Amino acid sequence: MAYGLGAIGKDMVYMLSASYILYYFQDVLGVSAVAMGVILLVARIFDAFNDPIMGIVVAKTHTRWGKFRPWLMIGTLTNAVILFLMFSAPPSLNGGGLIAYAAVTYIFWGITYTMMDIPYWSMIPAFTRGGREREGLTTLARSCAGVGSALVTIFTMMIVHMLGGEGSEGERNGFRWFALIVAIIFIVFICITCLCIKEKSTVNMESPTVGQMFKALIKNDQAMVIVIAIVLINAAIYITSNLVIYFFKYDFGGETWYNSYTLFNMFGGAVQIFSMMLFYPLLRRRLSNTKIFYITLTSAIIGYAALFAIAFINMSNVYILFIPGFFIFAANGVLQVLTTVFLANTVDYGELKNGRRDESVIFSMQTFVVKLASGVAAFAASICLSINSLSSENTTEAEQVMDFAKNTSESAKLGLRMTMTLIPVIGLIVAILIFKKKFILTDEKVEELAAEIAKKKELEKEA
Repeated sequence: MAYGLGAIGKDMVYMLSASYILYYFQDVLGVSAVAMGVILLVARIFDAFNDPIMGIVVAKTHTRWGKFRPWLMIGTLTNAVILFLMFSAPPSLNGGGLIAYAAVTYIFWGITYTMMDIPYWSMIPAFTRGGREREGLTTLARSCAGVGSALVTIFTMMIVHMLGGEGSEGERNGFRWFALIVAIIFIVFICITCLCIKEKSTVNMESPTVGQMFKALIKNDQAMVIVIAIVLINAAIYITSNLVIYFFKYDFGGETWYNSYTLFNMFGGAVQIFSMMLFYPLLRRRLSNTKIFYITLTSAIIGYAALFAIAFINMSNVYILFIPGFFIFAANGVLQVLTTVFLANTVDYGELKNGRRDESVIFSMQTFVVKLASGVAAFAASICLSINSLSSENTTEAEQVMDFAKNTSESAKLGLRMTMTLIPVIGLIVAILIFKKKFILTDEKVEELAAEIAKKKELEKEA
């Protein structure tokens, strides 16, 4: 329970940044969409160097509290502060100053998030065996993370308007106070995790050099396959999550568009949580993880195709969008569990292949690629917004109150719909092709790895 609470707080913070940072700076504060896209993408390139190094730092850490919990606590406290600052841009800033503020706070947010995310997920293979035990804990943690993501996705705009009121200034104040609430919840939940989780020490080994760690990572071909799949899957998901708020605001429209947006996300969040806690365990009883992976990716593709088709009919009723939403959100929930299980299994694979259990380094790649995917998605979304001139700056305040959608051209709506549906489909198809060709860690192979590692440890004890 303590481990799951940490996931709830952690993913509330991540989803607030991943889904709303572009909207906050671009639509609320008026920063150029292209400028924001470049900032988000550059920050992720920076993480290409920062995240693996943080994984190495965690691996080399030895304290009386273990190697994971100190960094988990330090990262949480600093990240919570940066999160609040990021959504509290001073009103006096504008133009270049506002862009600089967005760049600095977002880059530092990424650094501090890495400090706590890597040790959090690295704990899974450190105190579980492969197979059902690991899958059970991973499912629990991912389900709780899904709850955190869903809470932010569902209630953000509703609470922002409740706390700040209508209009850009109201949204500005609302985001500031909502970020403070999320930051406090984050700190409290991670404190519970750190106090209750008792780390089990892993095998004592000589600390590797930076070169050795990168070499071990590159040699783990299965980890690389999963990393590529995570990038493609999450990029597809985040392109849609970044643009769906603009879809409701400028395409679906209506004076209270955010109520329809909240209702859609409430449905999607519930489906995503149920898919983690119910759909995945039910499918797992009869199917292998590999087969479930293909089924869920196909489900997501069907959902995106249906969403694209439905967008061309009368969308006055939000409930019609529940049909494609079910396929997309259900697939997303299962895939979040599966990719973490697959990545955890590559730790065992790497131990036998390279002679090392590099939990922190392997999971630093997950942190990096998820953030990379969000950066690529935000850049793609910003280009879409810029090309199609989707911004509150293009309408007057009176027009905004009446109906955003009436002031948006049909070509702009079409561009928005294509970006949030067709591009994700292409990414998911590529993920299927790469996974089918390169992935070898089937259920049978994972059991073999677990047995070999257990036998190896017994021989070491006897020696």
